[in-house]
Amino acid sequence: MFSVTVRDHVMVAHSFRGETFGPAQRLHGATFVVDATFRRAELDADNVVVDIGAAASELAAVLAPLNYRNLDDDPAFAGVNTTTEYLAKVIADRLAERFAAHGLAGIAVTLHESHVAWASYERTL
Repeated sequence: MFSVTVRDHVMVAHSFRGETFGPAQRLHGATFVVDATFRRAELDADNVVVDIGAAASELAAVLAPLNYRNLDDDPAFAGVNTTTEYLAKVIADRLAERFAAHGLAGIAVTLHESHVAWASYERTL
């Protein structure tokens, strides 16, 4: 399996519901480093997995509506705990919509909360 990864970042504000989250139940900010990995079993006719420039541009486009936003105010996330894991899935699904016809086998998205903690979601296409 071949892969290409592009990186960007996103800054959000949000809060969580539930005792599990302790002080994170209050509104707080998070800056995530976002890695999007595109996978393909075989290289395409140009010997690439995906055009790196297009992958970077599409990742930026997917992140733009989330950046500098309070996710608690976004109707798409009403009643949802926007955990790192959940946001990784949202970003992967939105990228998958944009790359559905590119012959990829899958996409994985990793959100790095810090240098010691991150979460990922991987899906097939």
